[in-house]
Amino acid sequence: MSAGPPPTAHEVALADLTLTADARAALARYLDLVAAWNPRVNLTGARTPAERVAILVAPVAPVAIGVEPGLVLDVGSGNGSPGLVLAALRHDLPVTLLEPRQKRWAFLREAVRAVGRPDVVVLRVRHDGYDGPAARTVTMRALGLAPDALAPLLVTGGLLLAWGPAALPTATTSFSPEKSPASGVQAWRRR
Repeated sequence: MSAGPPPTAHEVALADLTLTADARAALARYLDLVAAWNPRVNLTGARTPAERVAILVAPVAPVAIGVEPGLVLDVGSGNGSPGLVLAALRHDLPVTLLEPRQKRWAFLREAVRAVGRPDVVVLRVRHDGYDGPAARTVTMRALGLAPDALAPLLVTGGLLLAWGPAALPTATTSFSPEKSPASGVQAWRRR
């Protein structure tokens, strides 16, 4: 009796995270796609499966469980993290990815199929051109946009989550800082 194919390098790298088998398989397919597209689109500086997991998935996974029900809007989705990673981890969340650059937008359309979330909306638009419904949660990674610039994207009481080294300004008229849900993540609540 065959035990099936051996795990891929991304599946092995994901094994240390507490994930369901379905989430691990979906994220491995996503990371395989990142690796395949990266040489021509420059999606990430991560070059190995372990680096891709450490940069794109590991910082998002501990936050996923606490994301409030409702629309998640990922601004500047680029390589799919954190928005598409959240979609792979939480099938109950409606997710919209915003990416203005054509090649990255095309990548995201493929990645949505790879993770098995054809319901995830991928729009080729900047945050200031989005005219859809306001979200319960807005996410971004290392964009450095001021919270007030993102206020129109969120419902009152909604949460802005920002991954990465870019420190958001402390002076804002539309948001109150919240306790960080995980290391490397800043949180702001829309007033």
